[in-house]
Amino acid sequence: MVPTGAYGTWPSPIDAALAASHDGRPEYLGMVGDEVWWTAPRPTEGGRRALIRRRADGAEESVLPAPWNVRSRVIEYGGRPWAGDLRAEGTPLIVFVHFPDQRLYVYEPDTPEAGPRPLTPVSALGGGLRWVDPQLRLDRGEVWCVLEEFTGAAPTDVRRVIAAVPLDGSAAEDRAAVRELSDDRHRFVTGPRLSPDGRHAAWIAWDHPQMPWDGTVVMVGEVTEGGPFRAVRPVVGDTDESVAQVDWAADGSLLFVSDLANWWELQRVRLDGPTPGAAARTSLCPGRGEEFGGPLWKIGLKWFHPLENGLIAVIHGKGATALGILDPETGELVDAAGPWTEWSSTLAVHGDRAIGVAASPRSAYEVVELDTRTGRTRVIGSAHDDPVDPVYYPEPQIRTFAGPDNREIHAHIYPPHSPDRIAPDDELPPFVVWAHGGPTGHVPLVLDLEIAYFTSRGIGVAEVNYGGSTGYGREYRNRLREQWGVVDVEDCAAVAETLAAEGTADPARLAIRGGSAGGWTTAASLTTTDVYACGTIIYPILDLTSWATDGTHDFESQYLESLIGPLADVPGRYRERSPLQHVDRITTPFLLLQGLDDVICPPVQCERFLAQMAGRGIPHAYIAFEGEGHGFRRADTMVRALESELSLYAQTFGIARSDVPLLELKK
Repeated sequence: MVPTGAYGTWPSPIDAALAASHDGRPEYLGMVGDEVWWTAPRPTEGGRRALIRRRADGAEESVLPAPWNVRSRVIEYGGRPWAGDLRAEGTPLIVFVHFPDQRLYVYEPDTPEAGPRPLTPVSALGGGLRWVDPQLRLDRGEVWCVLEEFTGAAPTDVRRVIAAVPLDGSAAEDRAAVRELSDDRHRFVTGPRLSPDGRHAAWIAWDHPQMPWDGTVVMVGEVTEGGPFRAVRPVVGDTDESVAQVDWAADGSLLFVSDLANWWELQRVRLDGPTPGAAARTSLCPGRGEEFGGPLWKIGLKWFHPLENGLIAVIHGKGATALGILDPETGELVDAAGPWTEWSSTLAVHGDRAIGVAASPRSAYEVVELDTRTGRTRVIGSAHDDPVDPVYYPEPQIRTFAGPDNREIHAHIYPPHSPDRIAPDDELPPFVVWAHGGPTGHVPLVLDLEIAYFTSRGIGVAEVNYGGSTGYGREYRNRLREQWGVVDVEDCAAVAETLAAEGTADPARLAIRGGSAGGWTTAASLTTTDVYACGTIIYPILDLTSWATDGTHDFESQYLESLIGPLADVPGRYRERSPLQHVDRITTPFLLLQGLDDVICPPVQCERFLAQMAGRGIPHAYIAFEGEGHGFRRADTMVRALESELSLYAQTFGIARSDVPLLELKK
């Protein structure tokens, strides 16, 4: 007989170290000859990103030893940091960005004794020179990529262009050897995609105050022999249309993902016909009411990839996603079979094969190959291996809740679950509402050992895709326009209150937690509602006015123009919504976690927040982590953060636990 145990007291084999060691996912797939390569997290190696190659015999190996860290800082969130190809003699050549100095390096992995050689110089001005989304051009002896160049000390003193870097190393000490292919008419650009005949390049661009999910434009230019692109012109896109990806079909037509009709849909335009415009577009899979793209938080994301046979591999779905093969001539779409419910925005193709990164509620992210001839799928890399018996994994419930004005709110509910304990009949479980970051993002339906860390101990988790989240069309995203701190807070509260009202959760033991924009929602919830007994605030935004006035990085420096409204027009709204201005309203315990190297949400906001909390008698704790930026990557950091969070809930909810260090709550 399974023993009875109060919620929150259950023993669990999923400890914080186990959860931390499985944090992260494979990213940025690519082909080097017949081999599949990708980047992978290494939490126990200081949080670096390794570059992995899968050899023909299926063996996986790390291409670069520690401390090499393959990760870009362009727009701070980075993007595709590497590219590879085979040289004439058949040996691989790769270029990659090294995180500590942001230089571009070239490396021959089959002759490792030579080591990586720098291709670009270091600049001491501002954030220096940074690179992302490289495209190898061995025929020209160059690598084409996005250059982010700081022109002053301020985070917004920056320009971005498409540039060509010689592979001979001549630019390693001389910035003048870098050849600029585009001008800096646009604030933001993605890497160029070369047409099949090599005559044209296409890329995406946008400007402040638009974010890439608000409005972008596809630019096309003619490739010249040794100079910049010429005859550069916009093809599709606008300030009210988001194009998330662009690429070329084998016939020379331009493929792109646009949300002009509410959903990000895959479309095509031919450049050899009439002047491109709305009438010249062809939607390749219209009327499905689902997304074929997503928010461009990083440079070089892929939701589709043309195959040599004319078909197109696509990632699509509403909420959850699938990998499908689209026939652009007939509109027929056939999905890959398998258990996966989420496919990351990265794809590679080779012949008739399409390769992606996928996960499910029972498996972590793994590299999956689809044979388009047979329809068969198989895991070929980073294979999921259950670190504990999967009976300890939670069983998610996909639910839609009703919010204010009866609006729909999408959420994933993870009730407490353990094979080792059952709860008393007269007790309701504590629940923690998770508010995701972004806020223009979403929570995927996948196995997350951090969630299992809580649910296996008897604490439920509710992940909320509040209004403003992606995956449900532009109209759903736009609910958050000028309503940040209102709609997100209301939607999270509505989910929590409904769970309590229906008897799923204990109304006296509700908590909320989130990082970045989710940290904002958590702090705003604690200052504007009485729903929660405590909260965990992770690298948050706490003061809108300072964040909007040189208080963050360039990419998001005008994000609040749409989330809150123009600062010049509604300065009072910035003050009224900021948790920093309403510290006196906080009456519940909280935990504040912050990386000291965070340039997106700097620690100064936390410090000012804590200064105003001093002496108020509200139990709270602040833990700042050296060497961590925006998003914790080191295993020891994640262990301490997770155990501290559990200790906060145990103390607040009256749960006896002796298996985690006691979090000291100050007043």
